[in-house]
Amino acid sequence: MYNICYVEDELDLQVLVKMYLEKAGYNVICFSKGTDAINYIGNEVHLWILDIMLGDDVNGYDIIKKIREKDETIPVIFTSARDQDLDKILGLELGSDDYITKPYSSKELILRVNNIIKRVYKNISNNIKKYENYEIDINKRVVKENDKEIKLTTLEFDLLMLFIENLNKSFSREEILNTVWGNNYFGSDRVVDDLVRRLRKKMSKLNLNTIYGYGYRLS
Repeated sequence: MYNICYVEDELDLQVLVKMYLEKAGYNVICFSKGTDAINYIGNEVHLWILDIMLGDDVNGYDIIKKIREKDETIPVIFTSARDQDLDKILGLELGSDDYITKPYSSKELILRVNNIIKRVYKNISNNIKKYENYEIDINKRVVKENDKEIKLTTLEFDLLMLFIENLNKSFSREEILNTVWGNNYFGSDRVVDDLVRRLRKKMSKLNLNTIYGYGYRLS
């Protein structure tokens, strides 16, 4: 699920837009004050929606500057009651991806959000595998369960990927040895059993079945 930070000091609008974003399948974190939004920078956020003019001394421009100090790639949408070219130009120069003028319809905002998410994260999403509560980032070689990282060794991750990419396929110990350790490995195939045991211990929700006298299968 994608996390969206929505910074808006008009509370009625904030509640309405949050409801529409959540209906569209997003996890939404709302802020009314720019200082609170800045303090949240560094957490996992996939998109920021920033109102330019806020109730405190921090405005949307200040927030995006802080965001860009941490990450140049997180998409940002500016919203403003002022339909001025100068605002749009300044927003683009600071690294915003879109600009929407108030009053806007929630449906229009959702459409723009969906388009940006698809554009920015379409390739990333292809590299994310899901299994039960586990999220597996193939490129980063990171496994998380409910957003908590599970530390896997290189061999444990390679074994996991072998099973994840071949669900319901049975592998002999020899096939696992050749795939995970490589053809140049010489030794007992019992190292496979030990590696499976370690993986099961770290990822207890894996439906990893033992095929006695043969090998293993992930269902």
